[in-house]
Amino acid sequence: MAFVIALAGKGGTGKTTIAALTVRYLVEKKRKAVLAVDADSNSCLNEALGVPVHATIGGLREESLAKVRSGAERPGGMSMEQLFDYQVQQSVIEAKGFDLMVMGRPEGPGCYCAANNIIRKYTDKLSEKYPYVVIDNEAGMEHLSRRTTHKVDLLLVISDPTQKGLQTAKRINNLVDELALDINRRELIVNRISSENFDRLKNVSGGLPFEKAFNIPEDENIFNLDLEGKPVFALPSDSVAVKTVFELLDSCNIP
Repeated sequence: MAFVIALAGKGGTGKTTIAALTVRYLVEKKRKAVLAVDADSNSCLNEALGVPVHATIGGLREESLAKVRSGAERPGGMSMEQLFDYQVQQSVIEAKGFDLMVMGRPEGPGCYCAANNIIRKYTDKLSEKYPYVVIDNEAGMEHLSRRTTHKVDLLLVISDPTQKGLQTAKRINNLVDELALDINRRELIVNRISSENFDRLKNVSGGLPFEKAFNIPEDENIFNLDLEGKPVFALPSDSVAVKTVFELLDSCNIP
């Protein structure tokens, strides 16, 4: 089975960038196949990784439902479940060193349940074929209550350098306990903050209920990268963000 790394946190913390840097770390340092999963309906992990999306789970489900309603013939006498399974397998985007599966928009306004169930099913199924899986979850905590994030070896909870971000991180940590999710290890990452200010933030926050807490300093290269629409693989290896993320992942003893 794969070693599964999931990311959670409130919106605007840089979670997707760190997810993409985690994929880069595994590709460059572990040199084994990685399955990246964009479990956010507002899909943008592909942009951070520099790959186009030709199909999403949400889109495929809508197409399948439309075929059922229209009574359209299915190739080779396949059942709708078999056809959908085949389509999902074909929707996986292949790139150099990693593959990507994208949830995309859910069916209907505000309804995420079916899309989340599907992404969970196929993440479990495909993880048997990959040494590593990286799941970039949607912002907030809904994915936890829907159990999109489960059977996780390492949960990285991402915060920005604010009390609101840290409170969200604490609530995520508490929810993991309340739901008794199968998560082996949890770590906190506070993004875009110096070590000095990180120490100040920890002091005023009243403590952080995590085994370890890391900080990633502000990196001008990330700003320029986003401005130019380039993937994280374009960051120089001596970039502060790359070096810091690689060092903290080294400390997590990923096999």
